[in-house]
Amino acid sequence: MERKQLFGVGPNVFFLGVVSFLTDVSSEIIFTLLPLFLANVLRVITPIIGLIEGIAESTASLVRVGSGWLSDRLGKRKLLAFSGYFLSTVAKPFMYIASTWGIVLGVRFADRLGKGIRTAPRDALIADSVTVEDRGRGFGFHRALDTYGAALGLMVAAVVVYWAQRGNLELIRDTYQQLVVVGVIPAVLALFGFLFVREVKGGSRQPVCSFPEADPLYPRESGNGSKTGFDIRFKLFLVIIFLFTLGNSSDAFLILRAQNLGNPVMNILLMLVVFNVVYASVATPAGILSDKLGRKRVLVLGWLVYALVYFGFAAASASWQVWFLFGIYGLYYGLVEGVARAFVADSVPPEKYGTAYGLYHTVVGITLFPASIIAGWLWYVVAPSAPFYFGAGMAFVAMLGLLALVR
Repeated sequence: MERKQLFGVGPNVFFLGVVSFLTDVSSEIIFTLLPLFLANVLRVITPIIGLIEGIAESTASLVRVGSGWLSDRLGKRKLLAFSGYFLSTVAKPFMYIASTWGIVLGVRFADRLGKGIRTAPRDALIADSVTVEDRGRGFGFHRALDTYGAALGLMVAAVVVYWAQRGNLELIRDTYQQLVVVGVIPAVLALFGFLFVREVKGGSRQPVCSFPEADPLYPRESGNGSKTGFDIRFKLFLVIIFLFTLGNSSDAFLILRAQNLGNPVMNILLMLVVFNVVYASVATPAGILSDKLGRKRVLVLGWLVYALVYFGFAAASASWQVWFLFGIYGLYYGLVEGVARAFVADSVPPEKYGTAYGLYHTVVGITLFPASIIAGWLWYVVAPSAPFYFGAGMAFVAMLGLLALVR
């Protein structure tokens, strides 16, 4: 367990946050406008865009359980995490020469495969590196740094777009190629952050988290500590995550919706900056709040916010409304992303962290395939608002399921 503190967290949490910060700077510069590159430059229809995002996310997710299990078995999480970041970094420059949607699919697959390899071992390493009492803070801090990186990446992308094409409604190829060149640099720098990350031998090996008994309305969340399998609470949580994610299609459709309502590329980038600043600002306080009040309350609140935001995207009729919606969407992410990861660690014994995170991220990733296919089909066949009505409905179902079934 780490004792030295940097900005209120241990060195592993801090430096893994730096790695994620730089990686997200890179990813946001290169991949945020990918839906517009496909739609505006390559003239790809939305069902194909949904297919690309679905295949990239879901197929890559198949490695997450194996990667997490392997990190448990070997007790070496750092090497697997580094390998995943390295693969993503190597894939990104090939977007410069992408001329067909097949090439884009290949690059996206390799990038997401790298994410699949690294995510479970990295999250398990964070869980190993924090105390039970500070678990929410640790994951919240990591999510915050990750997301501040996204905000910086979007601001850099906005500068490049402004310099290259000013206020054009559609993206052009030369602009996108400039984004790729700039975005590769922080991806390479991120790899050096692993020089300061160390393995944590044996993990935390502490009991799963319990919460204040002073609140009679919140049932104690205690895992079973079983070394032979996962308890029913964790399994139910995975089922509910599946239901929620089925309506949570790729954010590519949010970007397409913003353009559909008349926003130029420059405005969309600035909207995403607002989204990420709100997300990053909320993530750490939300994690601390979950340490005090319990994860479930914060998750339910976050999913309620999500449902309302998606309903707003469906009902929006003016370009200015999207600014407000992206800001509230950042509130949802800040409330949920770090807290959900902390909930996983609460629900399983330390020696199964890697496998549990692999299962969690695999369920999310695999479900993104049908979710993105459904969203692309609803957009193309019904209306651009249809995917968002569907997403709002599934979020309400998941929220009720969490309240009723998971204690």
